[in-house]
Amino acid sequence: MKGKRIDLGHAECGIARALQIIGDWWSLLIIREAFGGKERFSEFQKSLGLARNILSTRLKKLVEEGIFEAVQDEGTSTRNRYVLTSKGEQLYIVLIALWQWGEHHCFEPSELKYSMVDRDKMLPLAALELRAQDGRILGPRGFRTAVRAELPTSSAKPPAAAKRTRTT
Repeated sequence: MKGKRIDLGHAECGIARALQIIGDWWSLLIIREAFGGKERFSEFQKSLGLARNILSTRLKKLVEEGIFEAVQDEGTSTRNRYVLTSKGEQLYIVLIALWQWGEHHCFEPSELKYSMVDRDKMLPLAALELRAQDGRILGPRGFRTAVRAELPTSSAKPPAAAKRTRTT
């Protein structure tokens, strides 16, 4: 049934609910461009080559979902700038994970033109790692879902800020 979408907004899965908000490629590419400094409709349109109606629809949804805030552009009463909110900025880790996966699986080595680097030292980013609360590195089969009510109270709540570590 092409064209029919299932509403995932009430699913009991964090992935499903996240995909309900940002699950299409245009939304992720708009967010990527915002991390690159773009804020205006015309900037997004020019860099992505996206039809105005699609861009408008995606930006409206991303604003409604709290990923962007529409701020009136200085000097005009009819145009907005689209600024990532804190909620939107937290998507950086998702974009980096997709970038790293794409670099590894979607390119021949000679094709890679760009690398993701840290802003201060211009060094390539280390591969992202998933770590348990005690610091152990977890592989692709090292995690699972569990009912929160059945977890020990100390691990029932998600950590306030995810611990980010780098390896060299």
